[in-house]
Amino acid sequence: MQAMIVNTFGGPDVFESTEIAKPSVKANHVLVKIAATSVNTVDTMIRSMGPELPLSPAAPALLGMDFAGVIEEVGEAVTEYKVGDEVYGCAGGLADLPGTLAEYIVADTNLLALKPKNLSMREAAALPLVGITAYEGLLRAGIQAGQKVLVHGGSGGVGHVAIQLARHFGADVFSTGGGEQQAEVIEKLGATFINYRTESVEDYVQKHTNGAGFDIVFDSVGGENMLNSFNAAALNGQVVSTVSMLELDLTMAHFKGLSLHVVFMLIPMLHNHKREEHAHILKAMAKIAEAGELTPVLDDTAYTLSQIAQAHERLASGKAMGKVVVTI
Repeated sequence: MQAMIVNTFGGPDVFESTEIAKPSVKANHVLVKIAATSVNTVDTMIRSMGPELPLSPAAPALLGMDFAGVIEEVGEAVTEYKVGDEVYGCAGGLADLPGTLAEYIVADTNLLALKPKNLSMREAAALPLVGITAYEGLLRAGIQAGQKVLVHGGSGGVGHVAIQLARHFGADVFSTGGGEQQAEVIEKLGATFINYRTESVEDYVQKHTNGAGFDIVFDSVGGENMLNSFNAAALNGQVVSTVSMLELDLTMAHFKGLSLHVVFMLIPMLHNHKREEHAHILKAMAKIAEAGELTPVLDDTAYTLSQIAQAHERLASGKAMGKVVVTI
């Protein structure tokens, strides 16, 4: 089968078109003919950093995590799925799990679910990693109807899904962004737009919560922005972070009694730890999508497998609005 392989980690041009053996199905797995995959920030990090990241596969590496496609073969002990089922998931592209930049993947059934019926293959391929991240974060924060939720970076991959899921759970959602394009996406998704370039944290906390702060702050921006999240959170509030690899003064979090939830959704894949929870979340998101309450935003560019370098460049440019998707 055709695949795009990384033999030497580095810039986007490291991908090489290669013919490799079609994988063989095994117990509790299914063989999926991949229709589409999407590019995530972690994919670009692995491609560029390689062994510097402990989760990276060894070269020659088959990257790519998300997929949507059709089951061609089921392994021993698989009873929930059958040949011809359309599925989606996040099941490879790191450590010892071969990825999705190829025509086929053998995927653990605990890392996939039936594709939402009302989404295209490209739309479904955009959801798994960012969707699981957003869903897990909101549930760990104990989201409830009527709460005020602030999403930092609501036009990004994780952020735009977090907005929709928070609204599904009945929250009043607000989101930061930095321009007209971001505002358009955020408001279309049903959140109140906050321009972080022109409004201070103190100003928008006063404006939207009468100074009390937000019940949940979902920070998909990360880094030093976490201090803004602490500042925006209510007393005893919940802060969710997806990018927290930094040293930080927790004094404000202490005096406000905040709870910090760090979401690293790759743990089940890396450590074979509670993988069935990913299947559960994917099934729940499919129902939410089929109810018309979750639709991934796709960047207006389109790429094929042989154009994976350009797809990585597009994501890295910061110009993409929504998910960058690659058709296999």
